[in-house]
Amino acid sequence: MQNLLERIASAVRPLARTGRVASYIPGLADVEPSQFGIAIATLEGDIYAAGDSDQPFSIQSISKVFALTLAMRLKDDELWARVGRLPSSNQFNSLIELELEEGKPRNPFLNPGALAVSDMLSSRNTQMELAVLSLLRDLSGNAALQYDLDVARGEFACAHRNLAAAHLMKSFGNFRNPVEDVVKAYCAQCAIAASCKDLAVAALFLANGGADLRMRKVLEARQAQQVCALMMSSGTYEASGETAFSIGLPIKSGVGGGVLAVIPRFGTVCSWSPPLDEKGNSVAGLKAIELVAAELDRTVFS
Repeated sequence: MQNLLERIASAVRPLARTGRVASYIPGLADVEPSQFGIAIATLEGDIYAAGDSDQPFSIQSISKVFALTLAMRLKDDELWARVGRLPSSNQFNSLIELELEEGKPRNPFLNPGALAVSDMLSSRNTQMELAVLSLLRDLSGNAALQYDLDVARGEFACAHRNLAAAHLMKSFGNFRNPVEDVVKAYCAQCAIAASCKDLAVAALFLANGGADLRMRKVLEARQAQQVCALMMSSGTYEASGETAFSIGLPIKSGVGGGVLAVIPRFGTVCSWSPPLDEKGNSVAGLKAIELVAAELDRTVFS
């Protein structure tokens, strides 16, 4: 496995030159683009890693997986009354569908859907972003995880579409808390910094029927399956259908360059390379996941 990761890291590093970092978020614009890390965590308790796998990076939309996990632990019926479960062919921050569908986001991995989830969590937690951070610390075993305040501030300074989406949902009665407070908390959640190893370990419960390696129930088995289904249908923005076709695993990406994949009944893999394609997915990171799935011959269909 270690040799496999070393070979994949060597093969995909040059692909980073074909992408661009997410410069529209100030804190991400100056990230060194040549960095690449990858880690595999297995249900046997083993961790294999290569490259910059210990380097913390801004997890951005990967955080939506863990915020959704918290929301599903609260009350499923309220969650799905307010957020849909359908894929979208529009951009992750689009307002078009939200207007047409009367303030109900298509799924929790679009920005409007993630904001609705944040609003739900804000109704139950004084600082929603700390609840997400605490869950990640617990599941990863890394109590030092923190969010990057500079990234969070810069993200909020350019959060015009997120603010617009929240106000639009509020106009349809699908937003409960003060818009600015929730959007600030959401930006902080996205600015959590974690490494490939941290994220791979933290997500193991999704490969294990909802239980972590200490056999603590994080989600019910059916709920873990549902999170994975949403990752597969909606986890890589409007490229999700193509990703499901070409890779065949539940995947969630983030514009910080991270890509997290679940290999059911085996483990998880997380890669990181900052330069993105036109859809907002890491060029080298996504290819690395594809190569891992192919080399291990493990998908949800095999």
